[in-house]
Amino acid sequence: MKLYLKKSHYNTILEHCTAGLPNESCGLLAGTEEDEEITVTKVYLLTNVDASREHFSMDPKEQLAALKDARANGYKIIGNFHSHPESPSRPSEEDKRLAFDPTIEYLILSLMEEGNPVLKAFGIDKEKNVTIHEIEITE
Repeated sequence: MKLYLKKSHYNTILEHCTAGLPNESCGLLAGTEEDEEITVTKVYLLTNVDASREHFSMDPKEQLAALKDARANGYKIIGNFHSHPESPSRPSEEDKRLAFDPTIEYLILSLMEEGNPVLKAFGIDKEKNVTIHEIEITE
């Protein structure tokens, strides 16, 4: 699986997550999927209603609005993202436990090393096995 993310979308995610420090930030990704390739077409910045450094919960009203907007524009929700302010870019045990949809991408942006953000994409199956997926940042 390969995920294509425009540089502008990457910057939007980075700015949202940086602005949310010291807490985790989160959002949804809409786009298209074809032949093991996912293209992100829109980033939805959501509120972490937990306001926590160690976990997040997306605002349900914002989630619903994002889903409606994606559908209205002919896209589907293809993934979500959240930040790890103080830990590496890999799914925590809680991330795996809360990964209910094996068909979407889970992106994690580590901000633990100042000036060196690390964004990675993962697939998490029903058995909670984690597979890293390639991200290509495009112009």
